[in-house]
Amino acid sequence: MNHKIERHDQYALIRLQEESFAGDVPVEFEAVARGLFREGQSNLIIEMNAVRQIDPLGVATIRKLNRLCTAELGLLVIATENDAFADVLENAKIADLTLMPTVEESVDAIFMNELENDFGMEEDDDDEFDTSELGEDGGKGEDI
Repeated sequence: MNHKIERHDQYALIRLQEESFAGDVPVEFEAVARGLFREGQSNLIIEMNAVRQIDPLGVATIRKLNRLCTAELGLLVIATENDAFADVLENAKIADLTLMPTVEESVDAIFMNELENDFGMEEDDDDEFDTSELGEDGGKGEDI
């Protein structure tokens, strides 16, 4: 499989340089992606501009990697300027798959997802507020 990997603090970018995401390519690709997960990467951008076709195993691999990223509160983003290829992925109905036309927009999507996760964690912390210190009246104050 012909590819390049760029590691960044908040994401890894895989530039796939194959015309077909089929045959042995999805299996090799999954092994590469799982290696990135083991390194602590939960956000992956896959630049697939060179890809022109995908087989059912390729779709299943993207579906699986998308679930893995989501389980880690990360994001899998497919970057492709090829509208026909993007249509094939959209028609595959991969739940919550993020498709972007450029790597730059994909990076923005990663940062937005990170912000949403951070805000979500802050809201969870607020929900854990200990009301036992408020007193019997729930902190409403005493009647005078």
